[in-house]
Amino acid sequence: MNSWDDQNVRDALAANKRKKLVVSGLWTEVCNTTFALSAMNDSGYEIYMVADASGGTSLEAHKYGMDRMVQAGAVPMTWQQVLLEWQRDWARKETYDAVIKIVQEHSGAYGMGVDYAVTHVHKGPERVKHAQRIGPKPAKT
Repeated sequence: MNSWDDQNVRDALAANKRKKLVVSGLWTEVCNTTFALSAMNDSGYEIYMVADASGGTSLEAHKYGMDRMVQAGAVPMTWQQVLLEWQRDWARKETYDAVIKIVQEHSGAYGMGVDYAVTHVHKGPERVKHAQRIGPKPAKT
């Protein structure tokens, strides 16, 4: 329930000599909250909680788990914020293609904006996304 209670986890985190942790997990109000509060309280870690990469047993449980961590000093984030903060700049070519692909496939309106910029601003090829058919194929006439 609280991975902070595992000495192996604490040793691994101490070995990396970083004080900022990006956290997500299955149950916001249980695993994430207990870990985050313990790490902040016991060892002064900064917690960046990825709200939309975690879930609760209910919307209320997720919300109040997030609220509790924020009250204690955790910084709430989204998966897209994490991705784009790590990318930092579109000029970072070594990660550009992989990040663009993730954004186009999973970032909704932002992904559509990237598609627009690639095709209309930078005159790149249009990305073709194949529609998935649901149900039987239409009968031949």
